[in-house]
Amino acid sequence: METNAPRRIESAFVWMIAPAAILFTILLTIPLLTGFFYTFTNYQGYGDWRFVGLQNYINLFGDDVIWGSYGFTLLYAVSATILINIFSLAIALLLNSKMHAQTFFRGVFFLPYILPVLIVAYIFQYLFTNNLPAIGTALGWDWLSTSLLANESTAWMVIVFVGVWQAIAFNTIIYLAGLQTVPEEVYEAAAIDGVTRWQRFTKMTFPLIMPFFTINMVLSFKNSLGVFDQVVALTNGGPGTATQSISFLIFRNGFQGGEYAYQTANGIVYFILVLAISFAQLRFLAGREDV
Repeated sequence: METNAPRRIESAFVWMIAPAAILFTILLTIPLLTGFFYTFTNYQGYGDWRFVGLQNYINLFGDDVIWGSYGFTLLYAVSATILINIFSLAIALLLNSKMHAQTFFRGVFFLPYILPVLIVAYIFQYLFTNNLPAIGTALGWDWLSTSLLANESTAWMVIVFVGVWQAIAFNTIIYLAGLQTVPEEVYEAAAIDGVTRWQRFTKMTFPLIMPFFTINMVLSFKNSLGVFDQVVALTNGGPGTATQSISFLIFRNGFQGGEYAYQTANGIVYFILVLAISFAQLRFLAGREDV
């Protein structure tokens, strides 16, 4: 006889899950709720505080510095995401082809990803500040005679360049994994039918690896929205406030500028924005998989 009584959960399962649940609550849930509570106060990170209601959230929408940081972050994220996926897909196609020393080149292209971000960024900072201006001066190129990082119109491009250079490796691995799932029989049939390489890619390869493209687009855009290390090492938010990302602004003004509650409110808005964009992007690209 069947019964609708709930099944009893084995105590062993509870004891296995309990440590992880406790750590998650202590290290993530409690700090998150505490920070959310402080967004309704004027807390500076130290000393006394008082309730200010929604004032921090209201002030965010009238703050030009905040708007500037969101503008730079979105510009970086869109540019980096497009470039990362174009280059990583092209490299994956190359590495998946029949070529000599294939394993060696796969390791070489993955090397940038395992290097520490800050160290790589500091190296590029030195190159763009010292070496390239010296080369520009020697060649008589005025646009390259001074550091590109000191120019508001070019500094963001350097940050995009460094971010893309290091992020391509991870996305390339995902695309390679996708290309390995494409049956060889598909290409053999295409060769018999006289299909060109471009047609083979657009009509066969790309539709078959569309789920991997979706993953890469969502991950690369989400990671690009959190750009921080490159900004710290290359420009420190400058010139002026031209390259202040949201993460950098929250860290600097929240922990060093006495704006703990204000920047925590900024962080909440930022979190909701990232979540909404990632969800919309996932829904849109997942829908394209069925087309």
